[in-house]
Amino acid sequence: MKAFSFLFDIPLKPLLLLFSEGSEHTATATLPAAFSDLLPHFLVEPEDEYIVKNKPVTLTCRSTPATQIYFKCNGEWVHQDDHLIERTIDPATALPVMQVTIDITRQQVEKIFGLDEYWCQCVAWSTTGTQKSQKAYIRIAYLRKNFEEEPQGKEVALDQEVLLRCHPPEGVPQAEVEWQRNEDVIDPASDPNFFITAVHNLVIRKARLADTGNYTCVAKNIVARRKSTSATVLVYVDGGWSEWSKWSACGADCSMWRSRECTQPSPGTGGKDCQGLDLQSLNCTNEQCPQTVSGAEDVALYVGMVAVALCLTLLLIVVVLVYRRKKEGLDADVADSSILTTGFQPMGIKPSKPENSHLLTIQPDLTTTTTSYQGTLRSRHDVTGKFSMTNGPLLEPLPNGSHALHNGKLNPDPADFVSRLSTQSYFKTLPRDVTNTSYGTFNFLGGRLTIPNTGISLLIPPEAIPRGKIYEIYLTVQRKEDLRLPLAGCQTLLSPVVSCGPPGVVLSRPVILSMDHCSDACLDNWAIRLKKQNYEGAWEDVLLMGEELVSEPYYCQLEAETCRLFSEQLGTFGLVGESLHMGAAKRLRLVLFSDAYCSTLEYNIRVYCMDDTQDVFKEVMQMEQQLGGRLIDEPHILLFKDSYHNLRLSIHDMPQAHWRSKLLAGYQEIPFYHIWNGSQRYLHCTFTLERLSLSTCELTCQLCVWQVEGEGQSFSLDFNIAKDARAVDSEFLLLDSNATALAGPSAFQIPYLIRQKICSSLDAPCPNGADWRMLAQRLKLERHMSFFASKASPTSVILDLWEAQHFHSGNINQLATVMADIGKQEAMIFLVSDGEC
Repeated sequence: MKAFSFLFDIPLKPLLLLFSEGSEHTATATLPAAFSDLLPHFLVEPEDEYIVKNKPVTLTCRSTPATQIYFKCNGEWVHQDDHLIERTIDPATALPVMQVTIDITRQQVEKIFGLDEYWCQCVAWSTTGTQKSQKAYIRIAYLRKNFEEEPQGKEVALDQEVLLRCHPPEGVPQAEVEWQRNEDVIDPASDPNFFITAVHNLVIRKARLADTGNYTCVAKNIVARRKSTSATVLVYVDGGWSEWSKWSACGADCSMWRSRECTQPSPGTGGKDCQGLDLQSLNCTNEQCPQTVSGAEDVALYVGMVAVALCLTLLLIVVVLVYRRKKEGLDADVADSSILTTGFQPMGIKPSKPENSHLLTIQPDLTTTTTSYQGTLRSRHDVTGKFSMTNGPLLEPLPNGSHALHNGKLNPDPADFVSRLSTQSYFKTLPRDVTNTSYGTFNFLGGRLTIPNTGISLLIPPEAIPRGKIYEIYLTVQRKEDLRLPLAGCQTLLSPVVSCGPPGVVLSRPVILSMDHCSDACLDNWAIRLKKQNYEGAWEDVLLMGEELVSEPYYCQLEAETCRLFSEQLGTFGLVGESLHMGAAKRLRLVLFSDAYCSTLEYNIRVYCMDDTQDVFKEVMQMEQQLGGRLIDEPHILLFKDSYHNLRLSIHDMPQAHWRSKLLAGYQEIPFYHIWNGSQRYLHCTFTLERLSLSTCELTCQLCVWQVEGEGQSFSLDFNIAKDARAVDSEFLLLDSNATALAGPSAFQIPYLIRQKICSSLDAPCPNGADWRMLAQRLKLERHMSFFASKASPTSVILDLWEAQHFHSGNINQLATVMADIGKQEAMIFLVSDGEC
């Protein structure tokens, strides 16, 4: 029975090799009787190895007792000719020991391409049974050249904490990181003022003057050693005042003084000088002043003062006399003074009003002239140079002369808005596409801007605009051909580029910008950065998703298909992603169009492969409607992975008796990078089909779209090409009937007064947790607790986010239920009807 079991335990290929050898191998395969009932066990098992450059690695297995040992790599047996076998006897146990080694080359590992890794393991046999060793993974070692994030230079004050960031290049094995200051390695064990975090950032706990220098991040593994660019850290010292000196003795001028010096510390390395006075003086009291006897000097002083007073009096008398003499001469000629004014006044002159008589010293005698005048006396400042502000749809005069801001829908002329703002410097870079721009006028009550059918909106919460201010705010989506983001390496644009402004307006609290994204929403797969365009037009990183700092003016919440950006500044934004490994994927929306009506033998089917965002889909729908296209199937979603594989498209199962494809190859292919970088907005392939007869109107086929070695989607098409079906296109373009701009309470589901009561109830910490923290948990927003806690009113920010998420689909009764679960009486207010509110 043992022999029978042994035959079944050994795979066919090793068994044939075992018994096809000569008598020498057959003899060595037999164990002594004393050890025939022992299972083999491994003394040495293969371990993970890295192939450096082109040098092969050696794997070793050692087992006792064993009749045969074979290697299996990636599920296939390694031929016996590639094994190096050694047989010995263990002197301690007298058991036979068998050792087998093989060499693995770089070419063998490179043949296995994809997500699976190359692995090998040993299988040892004895007459009793088999044993398998652990799997050893063989990887090709490498270290890329470019750092994913390099340290940036800083100027810091003395004793300030310094953080230098470093993200080493991708490598296998993972690179180790060390820091250098002026080419000397930093050892945190010997200098506790330095600390290296788990993600390789360097922290200087308290900056010292000696810490000034050039800092370099060094990444190394078994393949190579890379250095980042050096970052200069300059530690400066602002000057500080010493203690005031003692007051001096009272001097002859009856004053005393004291001084201080800017020496504690002295300003250094570009630090600021001390601000303020270094010398103070003080009048002495009568008792402290030195006593002197009045003499001839005091008498001379008094005589001089009297003489000056007499001179000033005589001068004033002379001026008055001259003025009166000139006035008498002017009165004699006043009858003809009106002639002088005719050259300057286009209209006649009326006598001035009594209350303004002080403006005209001389009243002209109009009875002495034969010329009549009509009109009013114009002031020296030209009134025609001023302009009056007309009352727009939001501003209407009140009885007391003030203005009221009306709440509700704003429907001004978009073209007029664009033409007015085209002269403004902040609007010159914006497109003139009024269909993708919305604007409105808002005050402290806030409001909302929406671009229909794009998934883009801007929520302006109450109190975001300071009281007393009125802002005219716009929201627009940029076309990629108008504004391109610089993308490097494997970076890709994940969202539309959205502008809101005008930039530079003062906000009291953050607004919420909502826009679609096309990532798989897994932060483990991505490094997603928020980019903002500065005033010079350059793009800069302002936020790394997942590592937001509550002290920064930006914060993001990434949902399955939407990004919510809290921003205290308006501007132009976009999301850029960089895949961390080949598991990262973008969502593509696959959409099929064809000619609405076909009267020729040729028939075209266009397959669009676009980012899965509503703004791109809207553009394609509008373009196809202009071309007269028809949507022939519902859109499908495809996850496009960062595997460097292209996208292939093919058409199958056409009735050969009626149709044929004019495509020469079996499929069409879109290069990987054309899709991944996201810069080509209307990426598509066209299949040109030819029907063999004009009477053929039915088309049935299968259209497949797939990524090489990845996921795919298929469309089963069956329709009549002669039927004009353009009307069905509107089913897939969900028209947003809501107003593009809403101001005041109509923009929010929660009434303003109720909102204030909820905030006052939940903002205060509650011992049993029935406060804003429980509200965040019930709304599944606990990941943002630290961000909410950093705000003056955490509840208000949570309600802002709820409003941004649920404006179209929110159920206010559900929010009332959450409030009731928390145990707050304010929940009952929600159940009151709008009329009762």
